[in-house]
Amino acid sequence: MFNKDFCSIIFITFAENLRWYFHPAKKEKQVFSLYCPRLFVPLQKFIKIIVFKQMNILELSEQEIGRRESLQELRNMGINPYPAAAYPTNAFSVDIRNVFRDEDEPRQVCIAGRMMSRRVMGKASFAEVQDSKGRIQVYVTRDDINAACEAYAAAEEKQGAQPIDYPTFKRLLDIGDFIGIKGFVFRTQTGEISVHAKEMTLLSKSLKPLPIVKYKDGVAYDKFDDPELRYRQRYVDLVVNEGVKDTFLQRATVLRTLRNVLDENGYTEVETPTLQSIAGGASARPFITHFNALNQDMYMRIATELYLKRLIVGGFEGVYEIGKNFRNEGMDRNHNPEFTCMELYVQYKDYNWMMSFTEQLLEKICIAVNGKPEREIDGQIVSFKAPYRRLPILEAIKEKTGFDCDGKSEEEIRAFCLSKGMDVDETMGKGKLIDELFGEYCEGTFIQPTFITDYPVEMSPLTKMHRSKPGLTERFELMVNGKELANAYSELNDPIDQEERFVEQMRLADKGDDEAMVIDHDFLRALQYGMPPTSGIGIGIDRLVMLMTGKTYIQEVLFFPQMKPEKKIPQSTVAEWGAIGVPEEWVPVLRKAGFNMVSNIKEEKAQGLQQKIGDIVKKYKLDMTKPSVNDVQGWIESAKSAE
Repeated sequence: MFNKDFCSIIFITFAENLRWYFHPAKKEKQVFSLYCPRLFVPLQKFIKIIVFKQMNILELSEQEIGRRESLQELRNMGINPYPAAAYPTNAFSVDIRNVFRDEDEPRQVCIAGRMMSRRVMGKASFAEVQDSKGRIQVYVTRDDINAACEAYAAAEEKQGAQPIDYPTFKRLLDIGDFIGIKGFVFRTQTGEISVHAKEMTLLSKSLKPLPIVKYKDGVAYDKFDDPELRYRQRYVDLVVNEGVKDTFLQRATVLRTLRNVLDENGYTEVETPTLQSIAGGASARPFITHFNALNQDMYMRIATELYLKRLIVGGFEGVYEIGKNFRNEGMDRNHNPEFTCMELYVQYKDYNWMMSFTEQLLEKICIAVNGKPEREIDGQIVSFKAPYRRLPILEAIKEKTGFDCDGKSEEEIRAFCLSKGMDVDETMGKGKLIDELFGEYCEGTFIQPTFITDYPVEMSPLTKMHRSKPGLTERFELMVNGKELANAYSELNDPIDQEERFVEQMRLADKGDDEAMVIDHDFLRALQYGMPPTSGIGIGIDRLVMLMTGKTYIQEVLFFPQMKPEKKIPQSTVAEWGAIGVPEEWVPVLRKAGFNMVSNIKEEKAQGLQQKIGDIVKKYKLDMTKPSVNDVQGWIESAKSAE
């Protein structure tokens, strides 16, 4: 099954091994080395690798095969397709266009990027190069880049990677390759600012073809727009789809502005454990892992709250952390189980101060990202200009449903929920029921930023009791575009009250609430040393970025969102094919012909199946003799009897 090229590779490798064993310094090994296992074993492994590569070709598309052939030809020419030397770029596409003046002397530039298109026209060609900031046209002439190659070859001391000539540019480069260009800036006869290439260097060979998205009059054609493919292959999405990279640059602006505001106010950025022995600080289902060194189950943190409060106890004025939290819950357009959150805690403040601080913070972020304090989201203009409306949660529920929860018992609230056809059960306490009511009838109605305040104590186990409203707490949630963006408290610092709240949470856990908090005894111990009056807030960064960029799916603002396992075409194993008499070397051929399962060949005619196998052998130039009709008939009969 080995073709001439394969045998040549084996011979060359064999010769290279002989050269090592017949080194002048090792004359005594000349005869013995012909039988030495140290010679045979590398060759044996190499043969296996080559067989694998030959069969692996059937898993490639024609374009991928062509690119690998070009890769090998480049290497045969002595051109390294992945040079190690630094390439001395000094300009970006956008900057070149911004500073160009027709009356100036031609500017000498050195640029690099991915070749996104090419138009070959005899002795001159055009290419479009995409760098980290944009795209620019490159004008390539045969004489110029050939002269650069000749000069490189004639130089006694070679500097940098070997440049490529015009035939190599035309034949062996492909869309998606990274190239370096040295030349000067000019304006073409059609008025496009371009770079006239005087030297071209291959910096990295692309082996998979990019999906080519064509743009005409601002309209994209042949889009790479399947959401699942875009999220799985974000690297391709970033290359071919305009605007995707801008979203993540805006995300960086959100984080940079957030940090700047917090730092300017004198607050300290800190880091707290991601692996925690207790999943505390929020009501959520955690991810569980095992710490082998301690032989102990651990939890991926669901919040940073309790550790940050420990630092307030320790004497920091204000601390914040921007980090990942993990909640083992559902995935949808608004939720990802791994998400970024900013939590801030400041001593001697309350939730009224935090509301004022939050609205000023968000206004600054919106201006930094969008140049103004408004953003269009889902076709509506959302204004982040302070101040925001403030509305107690029980008033919001009464406003939307006519039912006043104030003073009602758990049973009365559950009865009302059931009368509305809501899916509630006996495991839900009073706080959970109120939360369900708000989520069902209120949350989605608040488009403009609105502080929902004064939550019942049953919903807020870490929050200080309201100073003037019995049964309520000093807590707010910020609603924007129908979703929660932030959650904040006047923090509970009474250790006895806090312990009683934890006990109540454990009672709910005993009733079956798997999101109830557990008692963190070390946190209680910290509170007993004394924590000053403190206000804290948590802001979901992913949702904040969604709002600031106008995106309606959280996956659009995450580089690599969590996805379901990638679907794979079911295939019979090599052993299952062998059970019906198919030799191992024919399994990849059958799969390439479209027969992934043994059962797929049952209805085939022997002669027709043999022809399909032969077509694959011919198309991919495999040095294999197709099986006889009788052999193929035997496979088909065995497949039928295997059922």
